[in-house]
Amino acid sequence: MILVWGVMLGGGILLVLSPWLWPPSAESRPRKTGTGASSRLLAEAGLSHVHPRLLIVAAAVAGLASAAIAWLITGVSTLGMLALIAGGAAPVIWLRSRRSALIRARRALWPDVCDLLIASVRAGMSLPDAVSSLSRSAPSALRPAFIRFERDVNASGHFDSSADRLKTALADPMGDRIVETMRMARQVGGTELVPVLRALSASVRADAALRAEVESRQSWTKGAAVLGVVAPWVILAMLALRPEGAEAYSSPEGMVLIVVGAAVSVLAYRVMIRIGRLPEPRRWFA
Repeated sequence: MILVWGVMLGGGILLVLSPWLWPPSAESRPRKTGTGASSRLLAEAGLSHVHPRLLIVAAAVAGLASAAIAWLITGVSTLGMLALIAGGAAPVIWLRSRRSALIRARRALWPDVCDLLIASVRAGMSLPDAVSSLSRSAPSALRPAFIRFERDVNASGHFDSSADRLKTALADPMGDRIVETMRMARQVGGTELVPVLRALSASVRADAALRAEVESRQSWTKGAAVLGVVAPWVILAMLALRPEGAEAYSSPEGMVLIVVGAAVSVLAYRVMIRIGRLPEPRRWFA
C-alpha cells in the first residue's frame, strides 16, 4: 500500500511539473481558428458554424461555373476570365450583403433587448440570470445566441468566458456594447447599470431611425450604380452572341476594350457606393 501511495504521489508531482519539464512545441499547439477575415465575415453573416474552407471551395466552384457558361455561350476568352473573377467574388458579395441585412434587422431589436435587461435587473435578478432570461424573452432573431449563453454559463459558471462566446455568436457592434457594459458593471459594481442601459437604448433608437431615413433616401444611388454597371455588360453579351461580335471581341483591340471597360465599371461602382455608404460602428474588443 505504501508503494502505491508513493507511485501516485510521484505521478502527481510529475504531472504538476510537466508544463515546465516538457513545454509544448509550436507544432503541438492547437491552431487558433476564427481569427481570419473569412471567419469573421462568416460569423458576422450568421454562418459561424461554416468552415472558412467551404467559402474558398464555393468561390472556386462559382468562378469555374461562371467561366464555363460564359465561354460556352460567347466563345470569348476575355469574357470567360471576367466571369471567372466575378463568379469567384459572388459568394463574398453575398455574405457581405447578408451581413448588412442582419445588422439592419438587428439594429431595431437591440432597444427591446435593453428594455428586457432593465426589467430583469430592476426585478432583482443577477446579471447572468438577466442575460440568461433573454433566451426565452428576446426577439426570435437573437434568441439562439442567448440560449447558447444560458447553456455555457450553467455548465461553466464563468460569466466572462460565456460573455465572450456570446459576443462571437452575436457578431454585432451593438451586442458588443451591451455585453461590455454588463461585464464592466459586474466587475466594478455600482448602481448605474439601469441608467446606462436606458441611455444606450435611447441612442440606439435614435440612430436606427436616422439610418433608416438616410438609407431610404440613398437607395436610388445604389440602384443607379447597379444599373449603370450591369447595363453595358448585358449589351456586350448580346453583341458577343453574334459570330461577328465574338470575332471582334476576341481580337487584341476587343480584349483591351473589355479589360478597360471592366476596370472602369468596377472603379465607378466602388466610388458611387463609397459616396453613399454610411459609417458603421466598429466592434468592441472583438
